[in-house]
Amino acid sequence: MDSGLSSRNSSLGNQFSRSFMKQEQAKQQRLSLPIYSVRKSLMEMVRKSSTIIVLGETGSGKTTQMPQFIYEAGLNGDKMIAITQPRRVAAITVAKWVAQEMGTNLGDLVGYTVRFEDMTSENTQVKYMTDGILCREALSDRQLRNYNVIILDEVHERTVATDVLLGVVKKAQHIRALKRMAPLKVIIMSATMDCDHFASYFSDCPIVYLQGRTYQVKVYQMVEKMHYIEACLKTVVEIHQTQPAGDVLVFLTGQEEIEATVGKMRRLAKSFSTDLPKLAVHPMYAALPQNQQLDVFNPAPGNVRKVIFATNIAETSITINGIRYVVDCGRAKVRSYDPITGMDMLKVSWISQAQAHQRTGRAGRLSDGVCYRTYSKEVYAHLETMTTPEILRCNLAATILNLLVMGVNYKDFDFIDKPPEEAVVGALLELKALNAISSVENPMLTALGTKMARFPLDPKYSKMLLSAPKFGCLEEMLTIIAMLSGENIFTNSVHKREQMLIAHSKFFDKSGDHITLLNVFNEFKTRAKPKVWCFDNFLNERNLTHVAAIREQLSEICKALDIPSSSCGKETIPVAKCLLTGLFANIATKQPDHLYLTSTSALKARIHPSSSVCGKFRPPVVIYTELVATRLNYLRNVTEIDPAWIDEVVPNVSLYQTKGFKENHFRAFQSHK
Repeated sequence: MDSGLSSRNSSLGNQFSRSFMKQEQAKQQRLSLPIYSVRKSLMEMVRKSSTIIVLGETGSGKTTQMPQFIYEAGLNGDKMIAITQPRRVAAITVAKWVAQEMGTNLGDLVGYTVRFEDMTSENTQVKYMTDGILCREALSDRQLRNYNVIILDEVHERTVATDVLLGVVKKAQHIRALKRMAPLKVIIMSATMDCDHFASYFSDCPIVYLQGRTYQVKVYQMVEKMHYIEACLKTVVEIHQTQPAGDVLVFLTGQEEIEATVGKMRRLAKSFSTDLPKLAVHPMYAALPQNQQLDVFNPAPGNVRKVIFATNIAETSITINGIRYVVDCGRAKVRSYDPITGMDMLKVSWISQAQAHQRTGRAGRLSDGVCYRTYSKEVYAHLETMTTPEILRCNLAATILNLLVMGVNYKDFDFIDKPPEEAVVGALLELKALNAISSVENPMLTALGTKMARFPLDPKYSKMLLSAPKFGCLEEMLTIIAMLSGENIFTNSVHKREQMLIAHSKFFDKSGDHITLLNVFNEFKTRAKPKVWCFDNFLNERNLTHVAAIREQLSEICKALDIPSSSCGKETIPVAKCLLTGLFANIATKQPDHLYLTSTSALKARIHPSSSVCGKFRPPVVIYTELVATRLNYLRNVTEIDPAWIDEVVPNVSLYQTKGFKENHFRAFQSHK
């Protein structure tokens, strides 16, 4: 017994010792950050100013240290400090790091909130969150009374939520000043942005420039022409065979592209000379399971070089130690929207010079580094200087719906960059077609629109949930919408591709992908050992668990709105009809060449290869959730419909989808103004 106790005490002692050492290392690292030496003057400026802009080079420590300085100086009073991030992974990762630095459990003094996940408590003082979460909070409290200090980080990414937040916090400052309430301090932060543009928006507020670590990064541009994926692979091979030790970060555009390239790189690595260090190849993207994300952050063992293929998720906030080489393909997957055709798509596009600068900076975080760009100097010179704000190129339906809930007329809202008029009208037309507003010319929320805004979802998805009782399929729609709102639940395996395809095909339904998703979740919920079952069926257990949490939250909102529960059992037609109530603009018809023609934009597209209906017998008419444009156009998440349902389910859809109607409506609307 004594032996067992001493062994246990020794184990606890070792755990405590490791925890203490981690904290000490974090403390030493904190003291060495460039921002630490100017903390007093920085806090003095925050005290004196209602708004400041902090332009801090990559590695200056602004994201982790600024909220800690404010907390230590007591500038937040008895309220929380909010720090927004454009990406959920960054919000979670940084919150974990700061909790460790402050010697607290995550969710206690330091916490985070992202969509469908809240890791905070009544003790939380430092709260990291996505910009979308703070926008949601503003719906019920325009003065943002839970906070005395709000830090908007990585604003150069210019997401729609960030742009809306800029207007919301500016208005909140004004209202609080008029009501003689505690002032709201706002800090705008980034490593690269048009400072003068932001400063003039906030009445010429002061700008602080922070130096980063002065590590030099050499930049090499490619001369020969080749496909960017081939160029990236070739560059990694050359680095490994000719360059000194140091890990490699490669920027690519999306999950599937990364998974395929990781497979190629691993196969290539087997042919390398035994004299070379081993190569550990890792993917990095938002939907990656958490245990695999940890592999990316963990240091490589001795005589091993780590190579990480990542999306632009690795551009900002997240620091991967050991990176000495960056390979930049110069592209990213960007969401774009054509308001005249109603076409919403993901498209591989060139990045901006500001993004290229951010990517280059990843090589110089901890030592001198090298960045290899797989595009020429001429191409770089023609890139946009700054990233085009998302608000100028995306669907604004959700944004305008939320502004209306706040009681704000979109015409009166103080956008830092006003969205194009046709995008606004396109959004109003969509909201009118969804019956969320009374009219396009003088938009007022309908009772349905008010209910739609209660859900943290795209208005199309909210409409489907609210339509479900009519078709008797609320339970099915809760699952499907939760699945569409979460990350990809199917995992990819290059080595066991055949087994993976067989496993996934067990869930396929001939009606389409939405019922396939439903089948996966229903089976998942019955399993006593879900982790083992997911592994055997090439499914992501963490993402499915997250879907269950999303579904629970959506179900709670439905209960609060007194929406009665209903189920259609094994019937698939009620689900397809219900999907049509929100996806009526996403109809595609099969052509003689077996491609599909989208009804809103007359664009030719293929059903995505991962679809359950991407076989020999493709349905004549489908609805789809998303159109992805890479080298080819693909329809994702498709379900077969009967064209006769259109007049039954959405009788006005033909008007909404007719391009001529939309263009005439634009002209009428503009003359009406």
